[in-house]
Amino acid sequence: MSHSSQFALLAQRRCGPFFWTQFLGAFNDNVFKTALLTILTYEALSWTTMDVGLLNNLIPGLFILPFVLFSATAGQLADKFEKSRIARYVKLLEIAIMSIAAAGWMTHDLWLLIAAVVGMGLHSTLFGPVKYAYLPQQLKPEELVGGNGVIEMGTFVGILLGEILGAVLVVYKPWGVELVAGGTIAIAVIGWLASRGIPLTPAPEPELNINWNPVSETIRNIGFTRQNRPVFLSVLGNSWFWFYGAIILAQFPVYAKNYLHGDHSVFVLLLTVFSLGIGAGSLLCERLSGRKVEIGLVPFGSIGLSVFGFDLFLASLGYTNAGLVDMSGFIARHGSLRILFDVIMIGIFGGLYIVPLFALIQTRCDPKHLSRTIAGMNIMNALFMVTAALAAMVLLKMGFTIPQIFMATAIMNAAVAIYIFTLVPEFLMRFIAWLLIHTIHRVRGIDTDRIPAEDAAVLVCNHVSYVDAIVIMAASPRPIRFVMDHRIFRIPVLSWVFKTAKAIPIAPAKEDPQLMEKAYADIAQALHEGELVCIFPEGKLTATGDMNEFKGGIKKIIERSPVPVIPMALRGLWGSMLTRGDGNPFERSFKRGPLSQLALVVGKPIAPAMATPELLQEQVLALRGEWK
Repeated sequence: MSHSSQFALLAQRRCGPFFWTQFLGAFNDNVFKTALLTILTYEALSWTTMDVGLLNNLIPGLFILPFVLFSATAGQLADKFEKSRIARYVKLLEIAIMSIAAAGWMTHDLWLLIAAVVGMGLHSTLFGPVKYAYLPQQLKPEELVGGNGVIEMGTFVGILLGEILGAVLVVYKPWGVELVAGGTIAIAVIGWLASRGIPLTPAPEPELNINWNPVSETIRNIGFTRQNRPVFLSVLGNSWFWFYGAIILAQFPVYAKNYLHGDHSVFVLLLTVFSLGIGAGSLLCERLSGRKVEIGLVPFGSIGLSVFGFDLFLASLGYTNAGLVDMSGFIARHGSLRILFDVIMIGIFGGLYIVPLFALIQTRCDPKHLSRTIAGMNIMNALFMVTAALAAMVLLKMGFTIPQIFMATAIMNAAVAIYIFTLVPEFLMRFIAWLLIHTIHRVRGIDTDRIPAEDAAVLVCNHVSYVDAIVIMAASPRPIRFVMDHRIFRIPVLSWVFKTAKAIPIAPAKEDPQLMEKAYADIAQALHEGELVCIFPEGKLTATGDMNEFKGGIKKIIERSPVPVIPMALRGLWGSMLTRGDGNPFERSFKRGPLSQLALVVGKPIAPAMATPELLQEQVLALRGEWK
């Protein structure tokens, strides 16, 4: 992939045909569903006597019902069989389902159309585990966030265009229904043709014996996922996003008609703005994450979902309009731009929230079980979305207005976010680190790909400031266990960050020999478990900007655990507020100016037999150069 653009993947066979297969599937889903919801909202009497608000929440719920029933089986199939073949069979199934839907359109048979909704849910259920397990097999680790971003962008652009086309075609007189019926079959056929270009993607576990009992397999999948706590809570976070999105999107048809007093073009505008936001947020992830899995973006996304969800409620109260308007009339009304701004920001922060979660699940899950983990996630997504449909119907029955449902959802999102980030503080800690290097400091990583993506290693670095660990943490693609002076470890506020990161406090033998010995034992255990450990061999912060002599502790660590040692150097931190220089720290920081530049330079790994304190100091000094 080009370093400058994740879109370069689309020109490659390992991504391009898969992207178009996924794009056309999402596109067709939404042409069909949106056409159905639109015709029921604006021409309900010619199709059914059922309550339209009820149908608007029931139909999305029926679409995701197959996820609950068949995801466990779909995950096993994706682990057992070659993925390009599964994709082609799923596309043939889509052609058959759209043919059934066409019969429903032509005969005005609502229940035949609802059966096709369930069928398309089955189509998506079978493709879901293939979709997310395919990417780690075909993309390099540094391409994964960008690849996920492109796929998510494509998915939501497909959703957007499908929603627009479905809403516009179905009300086109006199051939709207016929155009939807024929168009969805044509799109399914094109999707099948695209799937034929997907390259061979071998099954990770071809000897797997399929358990056809969906109940026991679902329980087994979720049980396996729970063994990896960060993955399981990422799955929960992902499912919560679909709960949030399902409630918001299900209200848009009636919200556009009854609260904004708009015709179907206003409904299309809301969907367009939301989907553009999701696509933009998904693409922003690669730039904001520095081409690595940056879970610090997840709290950032969650904050935006609550803030702008709540403001959508407030903006709805400020909107005034009594007469029916089209898209241009709505935009001209007082308060409309604030509503559109809130909707697009919900989409952007949704993209920032969801893409890192997908990438974390893909990178930290056992590859042999990834498809089944994704299937377990799809089951939970489905359960959360069904719950969302039920919750929305209950709230409507209780007398909540649609703007009040937006408010309630934003408040629930804040509560859930606090709960998840309390259970896994790594999310919040990475967010703090991400904020630090994107606000107070601007950090440039040089050769940070030398930090190993797996296996144990010891990182050594010069010690310039109280936030050295946070800067290094933000540049690393994986968690790091830091060894630090026990006095720095106990600094208020920062101590919480260090404890959350499972930092290892150490003290000189003359101060606390027991703490020192415990630190070495903890380091050996971490390296034995394949973790990264970072030490600052100077043993104390520099008071002059020059490096202190490296102590002999690194030798003791390597003797116990002979793993590669990677020298690193921080440049540009000296003189900031959080360094130990002379004079007023605020005055020093003011002279540096806002958004000060700094760099983290990573050297080549050194074999444990050669990793002496003297050689490491020489290497770190050379990496740092004259820029302190």
